[in-house]
Amino acid sequence: MTTAFLVVLPFLFLGNPSGHDFEFHVNSWMEVLGQWKQGILYPRWAVLAQYGYGEARFIFYPPASWTLGAALGAILPWKIVPSAYVWIALTLSGCSMFFLARRWLERRDAIFAAAFYAANPYYLVIVYWRSAFAELLAGALLPLLLLYVLRSEDEGQEMVIPLALIVAAAWLTNIPAAVMINYSLVLLIVILAALKRSPRVLLHGAIAVLLGAALAAFFLLPAACERKWVNIGEVLSPGVRPRDNFLFTHIADVDHNRFNFLVSLVASAEMIVLAIAALFSRQWRHRERHAWWMLFGWAVAATLLNFSFTSFLWEHLPQLRYLQLPWRWLLCLNVSVALFLSMAWRRWIVRVLLCFSMFAVLVFVWQNVQPPWWELAADFGQMLRNQQSGSGYEGTDEYVPLNADPYQIKKDAPLVAFYDSAVPDQESQPRIQQWSAESKTFTIATSQPERLVLRLFNYPAWRVAVNGRAVATTTRDVTGQMLIPVQAGENQVQITFARTWDRTLGGIISSVSALFVGGFVFIRRRRSR
Repeated sequence: MTTAFLVVLPFLFLGNPSGHDFEFHVNSWMEVLGQWKQGILYPRWAVLAQYGYGEARFIFYPPASWTLGAALGAILPWKIVPSAYVWIALTLSGCSMFFLARRWLERRDAIFAAAFYAANPYYLVIVYWRSAFAELLAGALLPLLLLYVLRSEDEGQEMVIPLALIVAAAWLTNIPAAVMINYSLVLLIVILAALKRSPRVLLHGAIAVLLGAALAAFFLLPAACERKWVNIGEVLSPGVRPRDNFLFTHIADVDHNRFNFLVSLVASAEMIVLAIAALFSRQWRHRERHAWWMLFGWAVAATLLNFSFTSFLWEHLPQLRYLQLPWRWLLCLNVSVALFLSMAWRRWIVRVLLCFSMFAVLVFVWQNVQPPWWELAADFGQMLRNQQSGSGYEGTDEYVPLNADPYQIKKDAPLVAFYDSAVPDQESQPRIQQWSAESKTFTIATSQPERLVLRLFNYPAWRVAVNGRAVATTTRDVTGQMLIPVQAGENQVQITFARTWDRTLGGIISSVSALFVGGFVFIRRRRSR
């Protein structure tokens, strides 16, 4: 907890570091809190994204990070919410590493491993340069993953449920981290099965992967089924593809190359320390053979995937390319770095010197490669005013519905307008009764059949009724706005974001899986008593 506080201490003097994803997350937190106040407990449609045209952000982005951020925003001033979020995420990471390290280390040494993991160099890159808050939160799951795989060596099928819960938590926190956790679980289980010569371990791992996905099905199934309705291919646009982000890669983008050089230097420093620490931890290898080889194999895989000669794996392994950034594997690498560093040298002077050397690399890149960007209290105020006024905020390309171009929209367009006619008279102006995230109601009178164009992207989940009768909508070319046909006379228009079949089925699968897990745990505890 103290280490996490020291990481966020500069926020008090310099403001909040505004990394690549900072505004995406803070705007999401503000919007979720606003929808909670409307009575929407699980938001799906980000109504204020794309400057009020909306996007299906919360269908595709896992709920854990935006739920935590919105909850903090409900009780704290927005200017300190990011620091509170970071403190919680780093503290959770340190605690999970402490539980893992106590398997082999004395309390003092386990605290060192936990403190190092909570403030490891890649975490500091996330905090100060990337603001990848969901990925940061998912880092707390990785030590627990290794811990319960190791416990499965002795307890067998008893560890299926904890591993499934870790997999489910990963899917509900960050999709790239979940992909890494699933691949990591497979790798660790395969190594353990080979060392023990026990194929049963593989079965336990497979059940954990499937059960974890079933528990998270209420999020995963809609995200998988509805991806065909949005421009999801934008996640692999030039600049964020794996081949553009291997260590020390250069493309025709100066800013991209500068940050890639920054993270490459940090990654290189960690890999060097890891190699030396693994070499000096040979005594631990003799005492804990299975744990050492699992940790070493995990570290080797995480290291190699950062280099371009593994590009064929990124192209052909299922879903791996959706990590986008190969150096995200540093999230896994740091579990090995923290443990090998703690195991290799018990003398504190050596530990301090190695930590100082890695910290010096961060200071160097801060001063000579790319200093962080900063947000002040006034910036939070402006973001909040943009949401409260309805003017909205910049959205994310991959969550925009198909056939919609967010770069061609008019930010000041009216909520409802006539598409075919000229400017109507005063009597034909729409009267808005409600314009909330998932329900919109207005009345409009026309002297002839018309089409209405809305400040709203057309998404298949929207259902429209005019005077109580369902009508089929169309989509405006280029901008992707919703077009609604109305007849002459008074028209009462009701627009609702409906529950699709995939949301219903996903909820059923998750509920049944949760009942199974709860029943299994209850029966096992009753038998043990």
